Amino acid sequence: MNAPASARPPAAASHPAQARSSASDSTDLVLQGRITGADNQTYRELPFEVPAGTARIEVEFDYDRSDKTTIDLGLTGPGEFLGRDGFRGWSGGNKRRFTVAAADATASYSPGALTPGAWKLLLGIPNIRAGRDAAYTARIRLTPAAQADAVPQQDARPLRSEAGWYRGDLHMHSAHSDGNCAGQSGARAPCPLFLTAKAASEAGLDFVAVTEHNTVSHLPALRELQPHFDRLLLIPGMEITTFQGHANVFGVRAPVDFRVGSAHVPDWNAVLGEMRRRGLPVSINHPIRPSDERCMGCGWTPHPAADMNLVSMVEAINGGDADTPGSGIGFWQRELNAGHRLTGVGGSDNHDAPTSAEEPFGPSRIGRPTTVVHARELSQAGILDGLRAGNVFVDAFGSRDRWLEVQARHGADEVAMGGELSVPAGQRARVLVQVRNLAGGRIEATLDGVQVGLVAQPQVTAAQQSFGFDWPSDGRRHWLRIDVRDAQGRLALMGNPVYFNWR
Repeated sequence: MNAPASARPPAAASHPAQARSSASDSTDLVLQGRITGADNQTYRELPFEVPAGTARIEVEFDYDRSDKTTIDLGLTGPGEFLGRDGFRGWSGGNKRRFTVAAADATASYSPGALTPGAWKLLLGIPNIRAGRDAAYTARIRLTPAAQADAVPQQDARPLRSEAGWYRGDLHMHSAHSDGNCAGQSGARAPCPLFLTAKAASEAGLDFVAVTEHNTVSHLPALRELQPHFDRLLLIPGMEITTFQGHANVFGVRAPVDFRVGSAHVPDWNAVLGEMRRRGLPVSINHPIRPSDERCMGCGWTPHPAADMNLVSMVEAINGGDADTPGSGIGFWQRELNAGHRLTGVGGSDNHDAPTSAEEPFGPSRIGRPTTVVHARELSQAGILDGLRAGNVFVDAFGSRDRWLEVQARHGADEVAMGGELSVPAGQRARVLVQVRNLAGGRIEATLDGVQVGLVAQPQVTAAQQSFGFDWPSDGRRHWLRIDVRDAQGRLALMGNPVYFNWR
């Protein structure tokens, strides 16, 4: 409920009490007070101080709603903003939580620089009956600039809290970069982000990372869409697009300086080091694409060479390139052989999000390939930690039900894909593989980049099938991974390595 456009001066009422929280409390400020019947149809201001170097303001507001008492909510900051005296937004009675940062804000509020100084919560009081009073509490969390990419507390609650396999797409674009699709007339037009999320939901995905080229302008749209898509996790990302290669960064909530080769960003290591300091995982995209007039900067050609210890992932499959010379699988395996533990992932690199097969350019390719992650929960932290851990496989054709699980055992120790197992020379590890919904296909074992015949009977003959074989150790460092091909011989599922004696 919105307050009226005009209001008389507020009647006398109790002033809000301010308290700083303890270090163990996630709230930085608590503003508490009361309103009375004399405050009916007036406005109140609750001042609070925002120090320099603040990256985000989060507000949670609650009050006594008995006897039809209603309090509306807004926010102002110091100085002028958008041609007004610091006005940052008004949500009336429709939101009790909101967040404001430089690059994103809850719908109803405007993103922008957080000028230090006196800020105010605006309270509009459209209704409190005569003779009544009501208590209110505002909890305000202030995130420092050093933690600008931290997940806002209001976004931390997982969409699903159980551990399991979650299916997603890690690479896509919308109107916020070069994504386009058919408009109402059929002509090409910048494609609204809503259509991307809708297509991903219809594809049965659990999460997507929206990775626009060199911009975070899509963050407010993601924040607006997430409450609606309450079964699809929308991860903020950015494709760092340079003349010397492209890479996705996930979980980004502040700009990234992408100008590799400039005085500000001399080389890729400057970018990768900054992402490491910010705690954000980086994935190299389509690493062996041409990097010339056909696709400027698309291939991975950093000079000087990039420190691959600062990289978390490689996009081994981009779109439909799994069985082509353009696949990144070979690049990824060479880096594994060089001693870098990198999770192999896939991404559609989708630039077009039509919603039905009847549209001029066909059905969406979102989710082809699908990256399938074992995570503790469906949240940003859960998915990104799962990607780092490497218990991940890529479903090249984006099915909803194909599945691969790999475990390696030695003695009492057991690890999944991405895990490390110590096996002394002369001893053997037992490797167990489970495959679903690929009858007619076969499994392949790859050791240190070379296919090996460790599986005596590799054919998949049932909808759900288990395989087991022994791996003999020579005591040295190795990696082993499993792929599954379909009945037509096409790569259908790409597994991640188990690492032996890696340390």
